[in-house]
Amino acid sequence: MGSSTHIAQELLQQAHPPEAAATIFTEKVLHKPLRLRPTSPDPSSQDARAKRRIQRLRKKEKNQRRRKPKPLSAKEKRVTGIYDIPDEQKKYDIYVPLHRMWLGYMCEILGITENEKAFVTAQSAGSKLATADYHGAKVTVVRSRCVSLVGLTGIVVRDTKFTFQIITKKNELKTIPKKHTVFRFEIPQRMVGADDSKQSKGQTEAEIQPLPNLVFELHGSQFEHRATDRATKKFKQKHLADL
Repeated sequence: MGSSTHIAQELLQQAHPPEAAATIFTEKVLHKPLRLRPTSPDPSSQDARAKRRIQRLRKKEKNQRRRKPKPLSAKEKRVTGIYDIPDEQKKYDIYVPLHRMWLGYMCEILGITENEKAFVTAQSAGSKLATADYHGAKVTVVRSRCVSLVGLTGIVVRDTKFTFQIITKKNELKTIPKKHTVFRFEIPQRMVGADDSKQSKGQTEAEIQPLPNLVFELHGSQFEHRATDRATKKFKQKHLADL
């Protein structure tokens, strides 16, 4: 056996008869096709038109990445005034439908159903009230270190981390700090005798006794979070010495 014999043929001859080894070597090794796929076209084989097209596409992708807008900074937001309410929108009547929508939202999360008296406790509803959204709530300032703010009532149009912005019935926009301020809001319950059974007995709407409103007080010093942050924040009950 000459030195020019293929190493694979030598190994096959050791495991198979000479004729079988020659057949396997010819079919499986010598004449086995090698299929290769180029990862990219050869630059030398491209014509000028194809090269210009590739360069144009790469330049377009680069420009698109540059044009991607960046988020505005806090200073830019103040300068542009994107959160400022125009003077023609500072009207109490505009936000009354928002307040009605908010009442329905609160009745839903507190489980208040029609014709049934609600049973709400701090254990059952405390976490829900702490994570709720108060855009549209009608709040009243009951206690504050700034005496001039006590008694203000309005609909919340903006809930920031440290303040509530409300629209009063005098169509005035007031910014109230949350710190050292206690807010009160009420949620009306449904009418007790609004079902068909009591109306069939001849009772009028004036004779039907309404349920008392659910009254809540919100301590702003413990509520200094943005509405988006409160939605995912977990609140735990703890003793507050300053209350």
